[in-house]
Amino acid sequence: MTDQNKNEEPIVELLFRNGNLTVAGIVLSFSLGFLNQWASNPVPWNFGDLPTLILLASGIVTQIASIGIMLRHDSVKKRNFERGNKLFLTGIALTATGVILAVVIDFFVMVG
Repeated sequence: MTDQNKNEEPIVELLFRNGNLTVAGIVLSFSLGFLNQWASNPVPWNFGDLPTLILLASGIVTQIASIGIMLRHDSVKKRNFERGNKLFLTGIALTATGVILAVVIDFFVMVG
């Protein structure tokens, strides 16, 4: 093994990277679709909906940031690829928490 090979960062296969990028784009579109549907909900908004809005918006922004990382030329480097994936999973967690919170709040509004 040469010194040059020791200093090179591991590279992610393009097929694997492109697959993850596709999944991230699809999940982002579902997240945006849910936000659109939730915003069109006939139940009136109040301050109790603010945490849901913050979670959904921050999750979507995080997903967009992760796609930005995955689209960069250096995203084939394993370190950058993993950083984008971790950010994407954080965005999914935030968005999912917002979705669950929205459903729970709407349930209590409709029952109460």
